[in-house]
Amino acid sequence: MAESHSLLVAVIMGVVEGLTEFLPVSSTGHMIIVGNLLGFTGDKAKSFEVIIQLGSILAVVVMFWRRLFGMIGLHFGKPPVHEGTGTRRLNLLHI
Repeated sequence: MAESHSLLVAVIMGVVEGLTEFLPVSSTGHMIIVGNLLGFTGDKAKSFEVIIQLGSILAVVVMFWRRLFGMIGLHFGKPPVHEGTGTRRLNLLHI
């Protein structure tokens, strides 16, 4: 019974994180509030929150790795059309 409850809490918190990550609201704050409402507190809760945040960051990096590396001037494969037009300085402004 305790394992199914933990799984349910993990699923609920994952859904909350997924829904609020890209909205202009605090996904971490919502996750903490939902965790407290579900009675999920303590060291395990904090570790879970860190891991789930890392998962979100990793998902963004995997989806946008070409753009992220392009912003710092590293291009893989075919060079971009704007290569050599002085945009490297502009890319540093994004960072």
